[in-house]
Amino acid sequence: MTYQSAIPYFYGTGRRKSSIARVRLIPGSGAITINKRDIEDYFGLDTLKYVVRQPFGVTNTTGKFDVICNVVGGGVSGQAGAIRHGIARALLQASEEYRIPLKRAGFLTRDPRMKERKKYGLKAARRASQFSKR
Repeated sequence: MTYQSAIPYFYGTGRRKSSIARVRLIPGSGAITINKRDIEDYFGLDTLKYVVRQPFGVTNTTGKFDVICNVVGGGVSGQAGAIRHGIARALLQASEEYRIPLKRAGFLTRDPRMKERKKYGLKAARRASQFSKR
């Protein structure tokens, strides 16, 4: 499914952990395309599909926009969160009246939690070698 650049769309960038999602919302029937694949093919778990669709449920816009998304980095859970963040930001461009329900649901806030760095002298971020008396 290709779209011409002449069609107006709403854009939002979402981030979560190390994933970055570039989201375009086009008025349409509700089809969600992620990296040129359908959402059913891209995400195996129903919970991840639910996470992606949450902003539409909060704003009562289910089935009103087609989503075209490019997402890079991270794992599937981080990518789903990044797409949700991007969709919420793009919905704000569509209409400013969506700000209150999206903000109340926490979809406009960038989740700052990141992986903690490994420290020297340890095996991981906090994992030390096993203690031995002798």
